[in-house]
Amino acid sequence: MSLKILAVDDSRTIRDMLKLALAQAGFAPEVAEDGVHGLEVLEEMAQDGTPPDAIITDINMPRMDGFGFIDAVRAKSAHSAVPILVLSTESAAELKARARASGATGWIVKPFDPVKLVKAINMVAGKGAA
Repeated sequence: MSLKILAVDDSRTIRDMLKLALAQAGFAPEVAEDGVHGLEVLEEMAQDGTPPDAIITDINMPRMDGFGFIDAVRAKSAHSAVPILVLSTESAAELKARARASGATGWIVKPFDPVKLVKAINMVAGKGAA
């Protein structure tokens, strides 16, 4: 059974790249365009009985940024243990610390290497190294 991955990013190009890379790796990707939409898609996935095995989120997004999204996901007990990887152009230590304090599992700097992304997802989702 393939891992279900929710990817949240305001860039259509990045969403398309993530969807392609994740699908080619055998994952079942769902995408959302910002934190608010990400919470909506997360709820839809939960209601369909297919909650994500891992979440990838950008930090800088309109309506709700990645920090707010991570906080909101962690506030829901049903999703409190889902691994969350931040995928951002930002790399400042204080931002990484803030994300970690919010409940992020890891941080990957854009542009991403699809092989390393898949390996990271497999590691955080408990499937070992790819």
